[in-house]
Amino acid sequence: MGTKRSFFNRRLHSLLGVIPVGFFLVEHLFVNYKATEGAQAFTEQVEWLWGMPFLTALEIFGIFLPLMYHGIYGLYIAFQAKNNVNNFGTFRNYMFMLQRVTGVITLVFVMWHLWETRIYKEIHNLSAADLTEHMASILSNPIVVVIYIIAIIAAVFHFSNGMWSFLVSWGITIGPRAQRVSTYVWAVVFVMVSYLGVSAVIAFADPSFATQLAQ
Repeated sequence: MGTKRSFFNRRLHSLLGVIPVGFFLVEHLFVNYKATEGAQAFTEQVEWLWGMPFLTALEIFGIFLPLMYHGIYGLYIAFQAKNNVNNFGTFRNYMFMLQRVTGVITLVFVMWHLWETRIYKEIHNLSAADLTEHMASILSNPIVVVIYIIAIIAAVFHFSNGMWSFLVSWGITIGPRAQRVSTYVWAVVFVMVSYLGVSAVIAFADPSFATQLAQ
């Protein structure tokens, strides 16, 4: 019974890491990338997003609860897992270890980011323009910028490498050739999505972004 429950929990953890948590990560970074077009473009994108029907229900049941399960159970897996880097030193063993490390980094960062953005927005009843200004203020600190960049790269790695593992564990990429091709595909995805996230952080941190808000 315990084995069956563990199998189910791991399958659910794996599935939720793709749908909807993985989808939300990519969507969130795409939205943030609008900051590279200026403060007004980002604010309009946020207003459009907030105008979606059933947004609160979608956030609770489609994002927060799946994220909570994926994060908490992922922590359990991370501290139960035995890394084989010292024993074997293969590429995949290093990816296995990094998956666990980046998972912990991502979880801590997401909790912090939720507190200083989504929860802060509700407490202070921020408008989309207010949130834009708030993000620029947060990222006016160079140390915070570095933390954000590291955390975003960690999160995107966790997603990309997790997708490789998902395809293997669900029997989609079978055999060395398919798995090798999948490695290349998700490496490209990692670079592209990381670029979106890092570019957005740099845009928010740019002094000209704050100048646009003052106009």
